[in-house]
Amino acid sequence: MFGKQSIGRLPLLVVFSAITLTACVTNPQRQPLYYWGDFQDQQYTYFKGEKGPEEGILALEKIREEASSKGRNVPPGLMAQLGIFYGMTGRMDRFEEDLQAEKRLFPESSTYVNFLLKKKQEQ
Repeated sequence: MFGKQSIGRLPLLVVFSAITLTACVTNPQRQPLYYWGDFQDQQYTYFKGEKGPEEGILALEKIREEASSKGRNVPPGLMAQLGIFYGMTGRMDRFEEDLQAEKRLFPESSTYVNFLLKKKQEQ
């Protein structure tokens, strides 16, 4: 079944396979890019109408503090949502500050953030 040439190449094949498989293993020390906390759950409960903006502010500020204490970044959308909550409670300084932070952290959100800022100015 195996000729002499095939058997001579077998150790090389085993070494090559081991290297290839080792390269595919993920690093268990690797951290996710963002600290999500329970951001998605908070969004869900807000949109279901189970929580108001004040509760949302408290929850998102907690996530932001946890991310900072862990040396991690907040996920996309968190700062914008936090700004929206502040805007809903009449704290326009924080509304604009957090939306600008979203734009700074995630430049791809600029169109959406600019739309929100424009809408607020029109009111």
